[in-house]
Amino acid sequence: MDVAASIQRVLEQVVLRMTRSLAAETGMRNLCLAGGVALNCVVNGKILRDGCFERLWTQPASGDAGGSLGAALAAHYFYANQPRIVNPSSDAMRGAYLGPQFTRAETEQRLQAEGAVFTVLDDHCLIERCAAALEEGKTLGWFQGRMEFGPRALGARSILGDARSPAMQTVLNFKVKRRESFRPFAPSVLREDLTDWFELDVDSPYMLLVADVAESRRLEMTPEEQKLFGIARLKVPRSEIPAVTHVDYSARIQTVHQETNPRYHALISAFKRRTGCPVIVNTSFNVRGEPIVGSPEEAFRCFMGTEIEELAVGNCYLVKEDQNPALKRNYENACELD
Repeated sequence: MDVAASIQRVLEQVVLRMTRSLAAETGMRNLCLAGGVALNCVVNGKILRDGCFERLWTQPASGDAGGSLGAALAAHYFYANQPRIVNPSSDAMRGAYLGPQFTRAETEQRLQAEGAVFTVLDDHCLIERCAAALEEGKTLGWFQGRMEFGPRALGARSILGDARSPAMQTVLNFKVKRRESFRPFAPSVLREDLTDWFELDVDSPYMLLVADVAESRRLEMTPEEQKLFGIARLKVPRSEIPAVTHVDYSARIQTVHQETNPRYHALISAFKRRTGCPVIVNTSFNVRGEPIVGSPEEAFRCFMGTEIEELAVGNCYLVKEDQNPALKRNYENACELD
Protein backbone atom coordinates (compact mmCIF):
# COMPACT_ATOMS: atom_id res chain seq x y z
CA MET A 1 0.00 0.00 0.00
CA ASP A 2 2.82 2.41 0.88
CA VAL A 3 4.67 1.73 -2.38
CA ALA A 4 1.52 2.22 -4.48
CA ALA A 5 0.62 5.42 -2.64
CA SER A 6 4.15 6.80 -3.09
CA ILE A 7 4.18 6.10 -6.83
CA GLN A 8 0.82 7.81 -7.16
CA ARG A 9 2.03 10.85 -5.20
CA VAL A 10 5.13 11.27 -7.39
CA LEU A 11 3.04 10.91 -10.55
CA GLU A 12 0.69 13.66 -9.32
CA GLN A 13 3.62 15.98 -8.64
CA VAL A 14 5.13 15.42 -12.09
CA VAL A 15 1.85 15.86 -13.97
CA LEU A 16 0.85 19.00 -12.03
CA ARG A 17 4.23 20.59 -12.77
CA MET A 18 3.66 19.87 -16.46
CA THR A 19 0.12 21.25 -16.53
CA ARG A 20 1.05 24.38 -14.56
CA SER A 21 3.91 25.01 -16.97
CA LEU A 22 1.62 24.53 -19.97
CA ALA A 23 -0.91 26.97 -18.57
CA ALA A 24 1.75 29.59 -17.85
CA GLU A 25 3.44 29.23 -21.25
CA THR A 26 0.34 29.16 -23.44
CA GLY A 27 -2.28 31.10 -21.50
CA MET A 28 -4.84 28.57 -22.69
CA ARG A 29 -7.74 27.66 -20.41
CA ASN A 30 -8.80 24.36 -21.98
CA LEU A 31 -6.78 21.13 -21.71
CA CYS A 32 -7.20 17.84 -23.57
CA LEU A 33 -5.49 14.68 -22.31
CA ALA A 34 -4.71 11.35 -23.96
CA GLY A 35 -2.34 8.46 -23.38
CA GLY A 36 -2.32 5.77 -20.73
CA VAL A 37 -1.53 8.13 -17.84
CA ALA A 38 -4.65 10.13 -18.72
CA LEU A 39 -6.68 7.19 -17.41
CA ASN A 40 -5.40 8.01 -13.91
CA CYS A 41 -8.62 9.62 -12.74
CA VAL A 42 -7.13 10.77 -9.42
CA VAL A 43 -4.56 12.86 -11.27
CA ASN A 44 -7.25 14.23 -13.59
CA GLY A 45 -9.33 15.38 -10.64
CA LYS A 46 -6.32 17.16 -9.13
CA ILE A 47 -5.56 18.91 -12.44
CA LEU A 48 -9.11 20.26 -12.49
CA ARG A 49 -9.05 21.36 -8.84
CA ASP A 50 -5.62 22.95 -9.29
CA GLY A 51 -7.39 25.73 -11.21
CA CYS A 52 -4.89 26.32 -14.01
CA PHE A 53 -7.45 25.21 -16.57
CA GLU A 54 -11.16 25.94 -16.65
CA ARG A 55 -12.12 22.91 -18.71
CA LEU A 56 -10.59 19.45 -18.93
CA TRP A 57 -11.39 16.76 -21.49
CA THR A 58 -9.86 13.29 -21.43
CA GLN A 59 -10.01 10.87 -24.34
CA PRO A 60 -12.01 7.89 -22.99
CA ALA A 61 -9.94 5.39 -25.00
CA SER A 62 -6.60 6.81 -23.88
CA GLY A 63 -3.68 4.54 -24.58
CA ASP A 64 -2.88 2.33 -27.54
CA ALA A 65 -6.51 1.48 -28.32
CA GLY A 66 -7.30 5.14 -28.95
CA GLY A 67 -4.86 5.19 -31.85
CA SER A 68 -7.52 3.54 -33.99
CA LEU A 69 -9.83 6.48 -33.37
CA GLY A 70 -7.07 8.94 -34.28
CA ALA A 71 -6.39 7.07 -37.50
CA ALA A 72 -10.08 7.11 -38.44
CA LEU A 73 -10.34 10.85 -37.73
CA ALA A 74 -7.18 11.56 -39.73
CA ALA A 75 -8.61 9.71 -42.71
CA HIS A 76 -11.95 11.48 -42.31
CA TYR A 77 -10.46 15.00 -42.25
CA PHE A 78 -7.24 14.79 -44.28
CA TYR A 79 -8.10 12.24 -46.96
CA ALA A 80 -11.87 12.54 -47.28
CA ASN A 81 -11.63 16.34 -46.78
CA GLN A 82 -14.61 16.44 -44.45
CA PRO A 83 -15.25 19.69 -42.56
CA ARG A 84 -14.49 19.79 -38.85
CA ILE A 85 -17.54 20.85 -36.86
CA VAL A 86 -16.98 21.84 -33.23
CA ASN A 87 -19.82 22.34 -30.77
CA PRO A 88 -18.26 23.18 -27.38
CA SER A 89 -21.58 22.79 -25.58
CA SER A 90 -21.98 19.08 -26.34
CA ASP A 91 -19.98 15.85 -26.16
CA ALA A 92 -19.01 15.12 -29.76
CA MET A 93 -18.30 11.47 -28.89
CA ARG A 94 -21.87 11.09 -27.60
CA GLY A 95 -20.80 8.87 -24.74
CA ALA A 96 -18.39 6.74 -26.83
CA TYR A 97 -21.05 4.09 -27.50
CA LEU A 98 -19.37 2.95 -30.72
CA GLY A 99 -19.37 -0.84 -30.38
CA PRO A 100 -21.70 -3.60 -31.58
CA GLN A 101 -25.39 -3.84 -30.74
CA PHE A 102 -28.04 -6.50 -31.28
CA THR A 103 -31.65 -6.36 -32.39
CA ARG A 104 -34.38 -7.79 -30.17
CA ALA A 105 -34.78 -10.80 -32.49
CA GLU A 106 -31.01 -11.47 -32.50
CA THR A 107 -30.85 -11.20 -28.73
CA GLU A 108 -33.72 -13.62 -28.17
CA GLN A 109 -32.31 -16.12 -30.69
CA ARG A 110 -28.81 -16.03 -29.15
CA LEU A 111 -30.09 -16.47 -25.60
CA GLN A 112 -32.37 -19.33 -26.61
CA ALA A 113 -29.42 -21.07 -28.24
CA GLU A 114 -27.59 -20.89 -24.89
CA GLY A 115 -30.52 -22.47 -23.08
CA ALA A 116 -31.43 -19.29 -21.21
CA VAL A 117 -34.86 -18.83 -19.65
CA PHE A 118 -36.11 -15.26 -19.95
CA THR A 119 -39.14 -12.99 -20.13
CA VAL A 120 -39.46 -10.29 -22.79
CA LEU A 121 -40.64 -7.00 -21.24
CA ASP A 122 -41.63 -3.68 -22.76
CA ASP A 123 -39.36 -0.71 -22.05
CA HIS A 124 -41.31 0.62 -19.06
CA CYS A 125 -41.66 -2.75 -17.36
CA LEU A 126 -37.98 -3.53 -17.94
CA ILE A 127 -36.85 -0.30 -16.28
CA GLU A 128 -39.17 -0.73 -13.32
CA ARG A 129 -38.18 -4.39 -12.84
CA CYS A 130 -34.49 -3.51 -12.88
CA ALA A 131 -34.95 -0.56 -10.51
CA ALA A 132 -36.86 -2.82 -8.11
CA ALA A 133 -34.06 -5.40 -8.20
CA LEU A 134 -31.49 -2.73 -7.32
CA GLU A 135 -33.69 -1.40 -4.50
CA GLU A 136 -33.89 -4.93 -3.10
CA GLY A 137 -30.09 -5.09 -2.92
CA LYS A 138 -29.64 -7.48 -5.84
CA THR A 139 -26.77 -7.39 -8.31
CA LEU A 140 -27.92 -6.74 -11.87
CA GLY A 141 -26.23 -7.52 -15.17
CA TRP A 142 -27.02 -4.71 -17.63
CA PHE A 143 -26.41 -5.32 -21.37
CA GLN A 144 -27.99 -2.55 -23.45
CA GLY A 145 -27.48 -0.82 -26.79
CA ARG A 146 -24.08 -0.28 -28.35
CA MET A 147 -20.99 -1.30 -26.44
CA GLU A 148 -18.68 1.32 -24.94
CA PHE A 149 -15.36 2.17 -26.63
CA GLY A 150 -12.60 2.27 -24.04
CA PRO A 151 -11.71 0.56 -20.77
CA ARG A 152 -14.64 1.77 -18.67
CA ALA A 153 -18.14 0.34 -18.52
CA LEU A 154 -20.46 3.31 -19.02
CA GLY A 155 -23.92 1.82 -18.64
CA ALA A 156 -24.01 -0.40 -21.72
CA ARG A 157 -22.06 -3.47 -20.52
CA SER A 158 -22.25 -3.02 -16.76
CA ILE A 159 -22.88 -4.82 -13.50
CA LEU A 160 -24.99 -2.61 -11.26
CA GLY A 161 -25.81 -2.44 -7.56
CA ASP A 162 -27.25 -0.26 -4.81
CA ALA A 163 -24.68 2.34 -3.77
CA ARG A 164 -26.40 2.72 -0.38
CA SER A 165 -25.53 -0.85 0.65
CA PRO A 166 -22.56 -1.19 3.04
CA ALA A 167 -22.07 -4.78 1.87
CA MET A 168 -22.22 -4.15 -1.90
CA GLN A 169 -18.50 -3.51 -2.41
CA THR A 170 -17.52 -6.79 -0.76
CA VAL A 171 -20.29 -8.73 -2.49
CA LEU A 172 -19.30 -7.49 -5.93
CA ASN A 173 -15.57 -8.05 -5.40
CA PHE A 174 -15.80 -11.52 -3.89
CA LYS A 175 -18.92 -13.06 -5.41
CA VAL A 176 -19.04 -11.40 -8.82
CA LYS A 177 -15.72 -9.90 -9.92
CA ARG A 178 -13.60 -12.54 -8.10
CA ARG A 179 -10.96 -10.04 -7.03
CA GLU A 180 -9.43 -8.34 -3.99
CA SER A 181 -11.90 -6.83 -1.56
CA PHE A 182 -10.24 -3.40 -1.31
CA ARG A 183 -11.03 -2.41 -4.89
CA PRO A 184 -13.43 0.54 -5.02
CA PHE A 185 -16.38 0.82 -7.37
CA ALA A 186 -17.54 3.80 -9.35
CA PRO A 187 -20.83 5.68 -8.93
CA SER A 188 -23.09 6.47 -11.85
CA VAL A 189 -25.03 9.61 -10.96
CA LEU A 190 -27.65 11.61 -12.85
CA ARG A 191 -25.91 14.73 -14.14
CA GLU A 192 -28.67 16.95 -12.80
CA ASP A 193 -28.11 15.63 -9.26
CA LEU A 194 -24.30 15.69 -9.33
CA THR A 195 -23.65 18.65 -7.03
CA ASP A 196 -26.05 17.34 -4.37
CA TRP A 197 -23.90 14.25 -3.89
CA PHE A 198 -20.35 15.14 -4.96
CA GLU A 199 -17.96 18.08 -4.83
CA LEU A 200 -17.94 18.40 -8.61
CA ASP A 201 -19.87 20.47 -11.10
CA VAL A 202 -18.49 19.50 -14.51
CA ASP A 203 -19.43 16.65 -16.82
CA SER A 204 -17.63 13.36 -16.23
CA PRO A 205 -19.31 11.01 -18.73
CA TYR A 206 -16.30 8.70 -19.09
CA MET A 207 -15.60 7.96 -15.41
CA LEU A 208 -12.24 9.75 -15.62
CA LEU A 209 -12.51 12.25 -12.78
CA VAL A 210 -12.21 11.65 -9.04
CA ALA A 211 -13.90 14.02 -6.62
CA ASP A 212 -14.99 13.87 -3.00
CA VAL A 213 -18.44 12.91 -1.80
CA ALA A 214 -20.34 16.01 -0.65
CA GLU A 215 -19.77 16.80 3.02
CA SER A 216 -23.51 16.70 3.67
CA ARG A 217 -23.52 13.02 2.59
CA ARG A 218 -20.52 11.88 4.66
CA LEU A 219 -20.59 9.88 7.88
CA GLU A 220 -18.19 10.76 10.69
CA MET A 221 -15.93 8.00 11.97
CA THR A 222 -15.95 7.14 15.65
CA PRO A 223 -12.68 7.32 17.65
CA GLU A 224 -12.51 3.52 17.58
CA GLU A 225 -12.95 3.48 13.80
CA GLN A 226 -10.23 6.12 13.41
CA LYS A 227 -7.74 3.68 14.91
CA LEU A 228 -8.38 1.03 12.26
CA PHE A 229 -5.91 0.45 9.41
CA GLY A 230 -5.92 -1.05 5.92
CA ILE A 231 -8.82 -3.30 4.92
CA ALA A 232 -10.47 -2.94 8.34
CA ARG A 233 -10.59 0.85 7.92
CA LEU A 234 -11.81 0.51 4.34
CA LYS A 235 -14.89 -1.42 5.44
CA VAL A 236 -16.16 1.38 7.67
CA PRO A 237 -19.12 3.12 5.91
CA ARG A 238 -17.95 6.63 4.99
CA SER A 239 -21.11 8.13 3.52
CA GLU A 240 -24.75 7.58 2.60
CA ILE A 241 -23.41 5.75 -0.49
CA PRO A 242 -20.69 3.57 1.10
CA ALA A 243 -20.37 1.15 -1.83
CA VAL A 244 -18.80 3.90 -3.96
CA THR A 245 -17.01 5.97 -1.29
CA HIS A 246 -13.31 5.26 -0.95
CA VAL A 247 -11.35 5.42 2.29
CA ASP A 248 -10.49 9.11 1.71
CA TYR A 249 -14.13 10.06 0.88
CA SER A 250 -13.37 10.17 -2.84
CA ALA A 251 -15.23 8.56 -5.73
CA ARG A 252 -14.52 7.94 -9.44
CA ILE A 253 -17.59 9.57 -10.92
CA GLN A 254 -19.60 8.88 -14.06
CA THR A 255 -22.22 11.48 -14.90
CA VAL A 256 -25.18 10.00 -16.79
CA HIS A 257 -26.85 12.12 -19.46
CA GLN A 258 -30.27 11.58 -20.98
CA GLU A 259 -29.00 12.75 -24.38
CA THR A 260 -26.30 10.08 -24.72
CA ASN A 261 -27.73 7.09 -22.82
CA PRO A 262 -31.47 7.56 -22.33
CA ARG A 263 -32.15 3.98 -21.13
CA TYR A 264 -29.46 4.07 -18.44
CA HIS A 265 -30.65 7.53 -17.40
CA ALA A 266 -34.21 6.19 -17.17
CA LEU A 267 -33.07 3.30 -14.95
CA ILE A 268 -31.27 5.56 -12.46
CA SER A 269 -34.22 7.96 -12.51
CA ALA A 270 -36.56 5.08 -11.64
CA PHE A 271 -34.22 4.02 -8.83
CA LYS A 272 -34.24 7.62 -7.56
CA ARG A 273 -38.04 7.70 -7.53
CA ARG A 274 -38.05 4.56 -5.38
CA THR A 275 -35.24 5.44 -3.00
CA GLY A 276 -34.53 9.17 -3.22
CA CYS A 277 -30.98 8.31 -4.32
CA PRO A 278 -29.79 9.14 -7.89
CA VAL A 279 -26.57 7.13 -7.51
CA ILE A 280 -25.90 3.45 -8.29
CA VAL A 281 -22.80 1.25 -8.42
CA ASN A 282 -21.42 0.67 -11.92
CA THR A 283 -18.64 -1.81 -12.71
CA SER A 284 -17.68 -3.56 -15.92
CA PHE A 285 -19.60 -6.67 -16.97
CA ASN A 286 -16.85 -9.28 -16.67
CA VAL A 287 -14.91 -11.30 -14.14
CA ARG A 288 -11.24 -10.81 -13.33
CA GLY A 289 -9.02 -11.85 -16.22
CA GLU A 290 -11.69 -11.66 -18.93
CA PRO A 291 -12.65 -8.77 -21.24
CA ILE A 292 -15.98 -7.02 -20.91
CA VAL A 293 -18.77 -9.14 -22.38
CA GLY A 294 -19.52 -8.24 -25.99
CA SER A 295 -22.46 -10.45 -26.97
CA PRO A 296 -25.67 -11.79 -25.38
CA GLU A 297 -24.04 -15.23 -25.14
CA GLU A 298 -21.08 -13.87 -23.20
CA ALA A 299 -23.42 -11.94 -20.92
CA PHE A 300 -25.37 -15.10 -20.14
CA ARG A 301 -22.23 -17.16 -19.49
CA CYS A 302 -20.84 -14.52 -17.13
CA PHE A 303 -24.24 -14.39 -15.43
CA MET A 304 -24.14 -18.15 -14.92
CA GLY A 305 -20.53 -18.11 -13.69
CA THR A 306 -21.03 -15.49 -10.99
CA GLU A 307 -23.54 -14.65 -8.30
CA ILE A 308 -25.22 -11.93 -10.34
CA GLU A 309 -28.86 -12.43 -9.43
CA GLU A 310 -30.74 -10.86 -12.33
CA LEU A 311 -29.84 -9.90 -15.88
CA ALA A 312 -31.28 -7.53 -18.48
CA VAL A 313 -30.12 -8.14 -22.07
CA GLY A 314 -32.00 -5.69 -24.23
CA ASN A 315 -35.65 -6.32 -23.33
CA CYS A 316 -34.97 -9.89 -22.18
CA TYR A 317 -35.06 -10.30 -18.41
CA LEU A 318 -33.44 -13.26 -16.68
CA VAL A 319 -33.62 -14.44 -13.05
CA LYS A 320 -30.90 -16.78 -11.77
CA GLU A 321 -33.34 -19.14 -10.01
CA ASP A 322 -35.14 -19.79 -13.31
CA GLN A 323 -32.03 -21.06 -15.11
CA ASN A 324 -30.93 -24.65 -15.65
CA PRO A 325 -28.36 -25.45 -12.90
CA ALA A 326 -26.43 -27.60 -15.37
CA LEU A 327 -25.45 -24.40 -17.23
CA LYS A 328 -23.66 -22.96 -14.21
CA ARG A 329 -19.98 -22.11 -14.81
CA ASN A 330 -17.10 -21.94 -12.34
CA TYR A 331 -14.92 -18.84 -12.63
CA GLU A 332 -13.52 -18.95 -9.10
CA ASN A 333 -10.07 -20.29 -9.98
CA ALA A 334 -10.06 -19.45 -13.67
CA CYS A 335 -7.51 -16.62 -13.39
CA GLU A 336 -4.72 -15.64 -11.03
CA LEU A 337 -5.00 -12.45 -9.01
CA ASP A 338 -3.78 -9.32 -10.78
